[in-house]
Amino acid sequence: MQAADIVTLLVNSLTWAMATFLVAAGLTLVFGTLHILNFSHGGFFMIGAYAAYSIADALGGSGSMAVYLFGSLAAGVLVALLGLVVDRLVLRRLAGVEDAYVLIATYALLLVCEGSTKLLWGLNYHSVMPPAVLDGAWIAGNAVLPKLSLFIVAAGVVVFVGLEYFLNRTGPGRLVKAIAADPWMARLLGVNVRLVYTATVAIGFALAGLAGGLLVSNQTLSPTLASAFVIQAFGVIIIGGMGSISGAFLGAILLGLIDAFGQWVLPGLPGLPFFVAMTLILLLRPQGLMGKAKH
Repeated sequence: MQAADIVTLLVNSLTWAMATFLVAAGLTLVFGTLHILNFSHGGFFMIGAYAAYSIADALGGSGSMAVYLFGSLAAGVLVALLGLVVDRLVLRRLAGVEDAYVLIATYALLLVCEGSTKLLWGLNYHSVMPPAVLDGAWIAGNAVLPKLSLFIVAAGVVVFVGLEYFLNRTGPGRLVKAIAADPWMARLLGVNVRLVYTATVAIGFALAGLAGGLLVSNQTLSPTLASAFVIQAFGVIIIGGMGSISGAFLGAILLGLIDAFGQWVLPGLPGLPFFVAMTLILLLRPQGLMGKAKH
């Protein structure tokens, strides 16, 4: 393997890793706080992608970086509002319910998202060109570095740093972590736990919509988009340790490297290295990379 091949492999793996982390970030945040595994998260990511596509189309196309960023942020706000509705109608009713029923309920919600997408945007496939400034690639020696890929990597790092700063360096973030650890004690101390739960759900859904907008140029839009990404996102948060943002980030990088290298070695078996690696890691460390073992 030549140096250019190694660079290409690294860029591809990091692009996959950060794209998956962008989807998994909101899912991890909600689970870490509410302890609800929201299987419908991929559906709201998909809605965010379609919403960004429609906004870009309404504003004259995706060639402008300003339109691209505005569409991504607007998609995040729209999905956050949907998240508030979902919290009111669904998630609050799932508090304290067995995990099996939670998965069934949120999977049903995923099907609702897919059906709504088909109803609003149809069954046709759509593609969105990246902004002109992100189109093309930089050449470093013999290595080709796609600008969009590098942007996605940078976006993933920014979201990770922002979440870590929020949770560990700000008062509201520390409050979220405290309530996640012991909501009963927080109530005794006079904290409005329900308000914090609602705000966390809104942030988690906003991250799903933002991810959809940022990744709209990175894949073809179709009503099956949700299922493909939610499996990868679940794999990342399970490997990283349920509810750990830093674990999901590290898990995404690790699985991205393994998946990219596996596709280079076994091009005829796409996806197999991902599932094999996930199985082996869980056998060796069932609690995940950053998770705490139960005693």
